[in-house]
Amino acid sequence: MRNSLTTLCPCGSTDYAACCGRFHSGAIAPTAEQLMRSRYSAYVLRLRDHLLATWHADTRPLDLDLDNDAARATKWLGLEVRNHIGDGQHATVEFVARFRVGGGSAQRLHEISRFECIDGRWFYRDGDFVNKR
Repeated sequence: MRNSLTTLCPCGSTDYAACCGRFHSGAIAPTAEQLMRSRYSAYVLRLRDHLLATWHADTRPLDLDLDNDAARATKWLGLEVRNHIGDGQHATVEFVARFRVGGGSAQRLHEISRFECIDGRWFYRDGDFVNKR
């Protein structure tokens, strides 16, 4: 994906550079929702460093392989943010991310993610998957 004013942002915004692109370039996301959107976009673009840098140190994996066969076969189809609740220090973001692996049918990842703000920076801590009904 090119970083240009005409490039659509994977999170659903019409302008990648003004949306998630700025966070991928080092700007600090002012809200947990914006950080979550930038993390979704980072999965779409396979930006491993951004994902690891925005993951809370207590829960961050040692490494994140986004170049394996499954990751390369995953096509992200869209993001819907359903809810964002925060108190300035802690926040939750509920979202649904749609994706397809290979030629398979579309799937949904529905998660309620927890975030923590440390020294003015939001970090993804962990999340719970919401069961299908």
